[in-house]
Amino acid sequence: MRFNKAPCHSIYQNSEYTKNFLANKMYHTIHNKTRGDAKVVRFQNIFHTGYLARDVASEMAALSEALGLRWAKPYVYEALTIWTPDRDVHQIRLEVAYSADGPQRVEIQKGPAGSIYDPELHNAHHLGIWVEEVSTAAAPMLAQGWSVVVSALPPHQGFGTFAYLRPPREGMLIELVNLAAKPRFERWWGGADGPF
Repeated sequence: MRFNKAPCHSIYQNSEYTKNFLANKMYHTIHNKTRGDAKVVRFQNIFHTGYLARDVASEMAALSEALGLRWAKPYVYEALTIWTPDRDVHQIRLEVAYSADGPQRVEIQKGPAGSIYDPELHNAHHLGIWVEEVSTAAAPMLAQGWSVVVSALPPHQGFGTFAYLRPPREGMLIELVNLAAKPRFERWWGGADGPF
């Protein structure tokens, strides 16, 4: 089956199209590997727990006191480009802070009202997991009824460096993050001004 990659917003917003596209890609990925290599999302690769707060700086101070956390310099994406099923590609302002010490970290975020990052709508938010390729890792989850709520790129472009998936039942989101981004995050956690 071939897919037209020409821009067509209504196709990207159709979750059935997204599921079929990624299921087809995952089928070919798995069947070109041995069965032992087919597992693409490993729970042991969790590297952060993320949640949303009304005031990022106050939350950082409270967690420093309560848990003894040290923090990387907070960063504000003034115009972060994202894709969502309801708004397609657009930009948002997103405040982000990560605890500096690992291997497990805390991520605090605050985004615009009405978005997936709105602290008034959500609190316990997501688990971040390193994966080799976001679209490959997302495909079996989508086939099981998970849905993408936000990603760096549209589905036909493989979601980019991250994608947040909502389970088909109640629960936290799972953020799949491409391992290729790890070096820039490690620089940030080590003292750089941001995740670049």
